Amino acid sequence: MCRASRQGGEGMDWTRSIDAYCERLDPGFWAEPVNALTNAGFLVAAVAVWIFWRAEQQRDVPRTPAGDWAVPALIFILFVIGIGSFLFHTIATRWSALADVVPIAVFIHFYFFLAMRRILCLGLVLSVALTLVFLFAGYGVAPLLSGAIGSSASYVPAAVAILAVAAVARRLNRAAAGPLALVGAIFMISLAFRTADIPFCPSFPLGTHFVWHCLNAVVLYLLIRTLIRTSLRS
Repeated sequence: MCRASRQGGEGMDWTRSIDAYCERLDPGFWAEPVNALTNAGFLVAAVAVWIFWRAEQQRDVPRTPAGDWAVPALIFILFVIGIGSFLFHTIATRWSALADVVPIAVFIHFYFFLAMRRILCLGLVLSVALTLVFLFAGYGVAPLLSGAIGSSASYVPAAVAILAVAAVARRLNRAAAGPLALVGAIFMISLAFRTADIPFCPSFPLGTHFVWHCLNAVVLYLLIRTLIRTSLRS
């Protein structure tokens, strides 16, 4: 029912229209209203976690060093994710697809690095090395799974990473272990809804991608919240 792409020329035509989700039936700007508007969840999550971060800084807990930019950077990336995904689900072209996936990739790998440093308390060199391993392993594994779950395969390494960090954190008796395990479970559920969008399209024409947006906004909020609490109490 949904086509991989349509309209436009071949090659590197960045304005070529993309039709990848059940809700989209034509190349119009508002062809995916639910998918587009649920990106507001990311913006709400960014504002909410910013408020949480500022409130936590005022509590009687050890504070992050002056000039710590990591949390504001994550919150900014989260906000950009909402904007980029909105562009992709409205304009739906190759360049807007990049606006969607690039901020997500930046968030995933930047957060992984910070988790190595602040949750598992690893050294800088080892954290960088593990982040690079995670980066290249992810891009290597995703194509192997794409035949079974399509483009959702690119998010499987992130789900595995969350659960793996939670498991290691538990062994190290880190307070972040429980919250990360919960986040990992929510992320797996959201990934299932993302994967189900096309297969269930004939019976549910609205699709299920919008649920991925809603649950992912919760996931990213909780990830940053967990990192804030870890940073402030470390």
